[in-house]
Amino acid sequence: MAAESKRLRAAVPLLVTLFLNSLTPKFYVALTGTSSLISGLIFIFEWWYFHKHGTSFIEQVSVSHLRPLMGGTESSISEPGSPSSNRESETSRQNLSECKVWRNPLNLFRGAEYRRYTWVTGKEPLTYYDMNLSAQDHQTFFTCDTDFLRPSDTVMQKAWRERNPPARIKAAYQALELNNDCATAYVLLAEEEATTIVDAERLFKQALKAGETIYRRSQQCQHQSPQHEAQLRRDTNVLVYIKRRLAMCARKLGRIREAVKIMRDLMKEFPPLTMLNIHENLLESLLELQAYADVQAVLAKYDDISLPKSAAICYTAALLKTRTVSDKFSPETASRRGLNTAEINAVEAIHRAVEFNPHVPKYLLEMKSLILPPEHILKRGDSEAIAYAFFHLQHWKRIEGALNLLQCTWEGTFRMIPYPLEKGHLFYPYPSCTETADRELLPTFHHVSVYPKKELPFFIHFTAGLCSSTAMIALLTHQFPEIMGVFAKAGLAPKSFLCTRSLFTLEPSHPV
Repeated sequence: MAAESKRLRAAVPLLVTLFLNSLTPKFYVALTGTSSLISGLIFIFEWWYFHKHGTSFIEQVSVSHLRPLMGGTESSISEPGSPSSNRESETSRQNLSECKVWRNPLNLFRGAEYRRYTWVTGKEPLTYYDMNLSAQDHQTFFTCDTDFLRPSDTVMQKAWRERNPPARIKAAYQALELNNDCATAYVLLAEEEATTIVDAERLFKQALKAGETIYRRSQQCQHQSPQHEAQLRRDTNVLVYIKRRLAMCARKLGRIREAVKIMRDLMKEFPPLTMLNIHENLLESLLELQAYADVQAVLAKYDDISLPKSAAICYTAALLKTRTVSDKFSPETASRRGLNTAEINAVEAIHRAVEFNPHVPKYLLEMKSLILPPEHILKRGDSEAIAYAFFHLQHWKRIEGALNLLQCTWEGTFRMIPYPLEKGHLFYPYPSCTETADRELLPTFHHVSVYPKKELPFFIHFTAGLCSSTAMIALLTHQFPEIMGVFAKAGLAPKSFLCTRSLFTLEPSHPV
C-alpha cells in the first residue's frame, strides 16, 4: 500500500505536465490577455485611490488587516512609562497642535454667497466636516449655562444643534415670537436665510440693536454670580460677532472706510479677543484703500515672533516689500548686476512667506483655479492658501510687477529647505498632516494641493510593471502563438523529464 501511494503521488506531476503540453496556443493568448486586463484594472484602481486618499490601497490593507494577523503589532506595544511611549505621546500632541483648524476670519455668508453658488453650479462648496465645526463654534459663542432662564435662548440652543437649515430658520422665527429682542435669532437669519448682502446687513442691524440692550443688562449683573459672568461672556461674543459681520457687510458693499472704523473700534473695545483675528479683516480692507502705511503699522503690531503667524501676515509683509521694487524689477538686469538691498529684502520676504505656506503662489499666479474658501482653514495648508488668495489676489494684481517678481523668485525657497518635513529654515518643519485635514475641509471637486510632493508607492510601480509585462507577453502570444507555445513547452520540458524519471525509477518492478 505504501508503494502504491508513492507511485500515485509520483504520477500526479506527470499528468499535470501532460495536460499542460496538450494546451493550444489559444489558451496562452487568453491567459496572458486576462492577466494583463486584471493587472491593468488593479493599476488604475491603485492610481485613483492614491490621488484621492494619498496612500496605496494595497499597502493600507496590508498594514491594517494582514499585519495584525501576522502578529506585527505585538512588538510595537510599549509600557506606559517607557521612553518610547513618552516620545509617541509627545509626537501625537505635536501633530494635534499642527493640525488644529481655525475659523476663517473672512468666511462668506451661507445664504447670500455659499447658497447662491450652489444654485448656479449645483455643487456644494462646504463639506459636512466644515459645517459641523461651524455648528460647534456657534454653540460655543452663542450659548451658555443660563439659557434655560430665557425661553427664546432655549429654542436657539436647539437651533444651533440642528443640522437641517430649514429647521434652524424655523426655530429662529419661533425664538423671535417668544422674544422680539433675541439677537442670536437675527444672527441665524442673517447668515442663512438672507439671499443678498443688503438683506443680511438689515438683519444684522436688528441683531445689533437687540444685542447692545442685552449686553448692557448683563454688564450691570455680572458680579452677582458665576452664572451672570458666563452670561456676560456669551453676550460679549454675540455683540462682537454682530459688529464684525456688519463691518464685513460694509466692506462687501463698498463702504470700506466705515468697515475700517468698525474694525478699529472693535480691536480697541475688546482687545482680549485677538483669537478672532479681526486684524486680518482690517489688513484686507486697508489694502483695498491702498493705505499701505496703515497696513505696515498693523503688521508691526501683529507680525511678532511671539504671536502665531498666518498666510495673511506673511504674504502681506512680502507684498509691502515687493511694492518698493517690483515696478523696476527685471530678471535680466538683476542677473547681470545682481540684487540691491531693497530687492534682497523683497526676495527674502517672499521666501519667508512661501516657506510658511507653499500653496499660495500657484493661486496668486493663477496656475490653479480658485474655489470659494471654506469656513475653517488649516494654517500652512491648502485651505488657508485658498482663503488668502480669494481675497488678496486683487491686491497683488494692483501693484505693478508684484506677480512678476513672485513668479521669478518663489521656487527658490525649496532649494533652501530640500527636506521640509525634517527641518525648516525660518519656521518649524512643515507639518505632515495638512493633506488629510485639507481633504476634510475642502469639497471633493477641488484637487487638493499637496506639499511636499509624495513619491509614488511601491505597489503602483509594481502593478504598472506587472501590467506592462503581461500586456507585452499577451501581444507577443497573439502575434506569434506557435513560437510562444514552443517557449512555454520548452520551459516545462525539464520538469516533465524529472517527473517521468522519478516515476520509472521509484518502483521498477511495476510497469506504468
